Amino acid sequence: MKGHPNRSIAFCLVLGAASFLFLPWYAIQDGAWYLVLPQVWGGPESANGVMQASLYGRGWLWCGVAGLALASVALLRAPGKAQGRWLVGGGCVGGAGLLLGAFLIGARGWSFALLKRAFGELSVNQFGLGIGGFLAITSLCLLFAFGLARRGRFRGDLFIAGSVVGCAFLLLLFIAYPVGKALGSALFSEQGLWSLSALSERVATPRIWSLSCLGGGQRCGVAWNTLFLGLLSATGTTVLGTMMALMAERGERRWQGALKALAMLPIITPPFVVGLGLILLLGRAGVVNQWLEYAFGIEPTRWFYGLFGVWVAQLFAFTPIAFMIMRGVVQGVSPSLEEAALTLRADPQRTFFSISLPLLKPGLANAFLVGFIESMADFGNPIIVGAQFSVLSTEIFFAIVGAQNDQGMAAALAWILTLFALGAFALQRGMLGKQNYTTVSGKGDSGLPMALPRKVRSVVHAVALPWLAFTLVVYLFAFAGGFVQTWGRDYTPTLTHFHAAFALEWGPFGVVWAGSAWNSLFTTLKLAAGAAPVTAGLGLLIAWLLARTEFKGQGLFEFAALLAFAVPGTVLGVSYILAFNVPPFELTGTSLIIMLCFMFRNLPVGVRAGTAAFKQLDRSLDEASLMLRASTVQTLVHVVLPLLKPALVAALVYSFVRAMTTVSAVIFLVTAENELATTYIIGRVGNGDYGVALAYCTVLIVLMSAAVALIQFLVGERKLGRRAPAFTRAATPTQ
Repeated sequence: MKGHPNRSIAFCLVLGAASFLFLPWYAIQDGAWYLVLPQVWGGPESANGVMQASLYGRGWLWCGVAGLALASVALLRAPGKAQGRWLVGGGCVGGAGLLLGAFLIGARGWSFALLKRAFGELSVNQFGLGIGGFLAITSLCLLFAFGLARRGRFRGDLFIAGSVVGCAFLLLLFIAYPVGKALGSALFSEQGLWSLSALSERVATPRIWSLSCLGGGQRCGVAWNTLFLGLLSATGTTVLGTMMALMAERGERRWQGALKALAMLPIITPPFVVGLGLILLLGRAGVVNQWLEYAFGIEPTRWFYGLFGVWVAQLFAFTPIAFMIMRGVVQGVSPSLEEAALTLRADPQRTFFSISLPLLKPGLANAFLVGFIESMADFGNPIIVGAQFSVLSTEIFFAIVGAQNDQGMAAALAWILTLFALGAFALQRGMLGKQNYTTVSGKGDSGLPMALPRKVRSVVHAVALPWLAFTLVVYLFAFAGGFVQTWGRDYTPTLTHFHAAFALEWGPFGVVWAGSAWNSLFTTLKLAAGAAPVTAGLGLLIAWLLARTEFKGQGLFEFAALLAFAVPGTVLGVSYILAFNVPPFELTGTSLIIMLCFMFRNLPVGVRAGTAAFKQLDRSLDEASLMLRASTVQTLVHVVLPLLKPALVAALVYSFVRAMTTVSAVIFLVTAENELATTYIIGRVGNGDYGVALAYCTVLIVLMSAAVALIQFLVGERKLGRRAPAFTRAATPTQ
């Protein structure tokens, strides 16, 4: 059926039928699903959907078969509205019926007491959906999307319709559903009764909203602390990231290798390494305080801890994200526009501020938004160097794991974070509006990028170079801890810590991975490598849908994609436990739930990087390809994707390294079988074994540096048909 207009419909029908006939319907508790394929016609635990419905009393599964049967009638119809009605009807009957049954019937029968009182006890129950159930529901959702396309929605394009509905389904299932389930607990009183006043009672407290610090008090409420810190961090990271991007793309070539390496270093480091390095340098017993006491007799204090310390640590952590976003945007600025301004006798400085800088506006807004949301959701830095400076993320953590164990209070605080993120999102959209920032079109552009004006270059160097030097110093202190016997007491050089973690021995059957860290390292590499490409691909696909299509609910669709950044990682991890610990999706304790948390926690960076890049790509490129009878998929692969290489690198690198180094989002999801590198390091730190922890961090940084270089090599650079610049000096005014 190659080239047939109903090929995609037939494929989904075959997939749905195979899901009912040849795959286990429910999740396999002990072992992988593919190991029980020969038993799908057997007992109730491993049986397929047809067997479950016909022999084991789960008749509600027949609605899925009925939906597939209705949708199959569409193959007898010509493409059009009549065919679309059959597809929409089949998708609704099958998909909605299966989902309703999955949510209403659990491991103990009815999932809700109201249904139990109305219909009595059920004689059968069901466990979490397995591979068969998930694929069947997916195929029915796609058939529903194809029906909408046949009825004229989404420009009649099956790929666009399937992408929008499929991505929306994933966002609802793995972001909105778990977060909504966790946030919903804020609306229940301590007695378990639903009440709107429960939320207001938890939120309206001086600890959250107090402004006593403005009147001479000791501290403000945690909400204002979080908001102020978020604005400071977003501004600082955007400015530093932009300056480093300008140096990388418009500065002298001899500095670019070292610049990119130093700018990327913080993002490939576990978050607590930066805090530890800053403490060794600026803490009460740090080198700076010891020198001040020795040279000037100034007694050491804890001046670094608090707002200032958290802000500096967040600048280290989040500036690389802004750098990656802004570097792709700076690359996309058309040199022909700058050359036109210079030809019209504008001096380089005026050209930079009137032409170049305004074209960076989409990237600046996206970098600011990501920095703001990352700052609000950050947990590691405030817990290490925050001292008495409390923010919402730490308050939520202590509300969950502290003595109070108040899930409702944690959910109420998460509501505030979500509203802050929504406000930042609305402000960003208002700033960009409907202005046009297209600079990469289908026309040739062989102009040379303009070098930075002398005054601009001086300011960029004066800010960025000291920051990069400071970065290098902090990391030198952090790395040194892994190569000495005991920091602070015995500075004898040693490799004992590396041997304890990564020892290799030769046994009777070959190499023995004797070090205690190997298991966690292999698990982390496997899960991060599996999650990164899916995260990047899904993020760029969502960015393309937002930039190139228009559909109802587009604003909610975009906000759902950013919602994972609007809550702390700790809340997201707890949300996954609450949502996926019971039917219909029992994933707690598996490696899959960790991969899903990685994917959807890091998804917004790919979306924002792709959105900034699409702002610069002329729609005529897509339209020309489609007019030449290329399909939407061919246009994406051969025209759009090569122009998105900077955004693709940013999404791949960020999703991989954050999966390798994340702590708060997965701290409640790991098990003994699925221990991660960060949880292993935290365990060592908790035992006071800082040498092994820092040695492990050093190995992680080396591995992730190699991975980043490999990603950049495999993806390559974007080719825009421009001459290579050779900046040797600052631009001089035209005469």
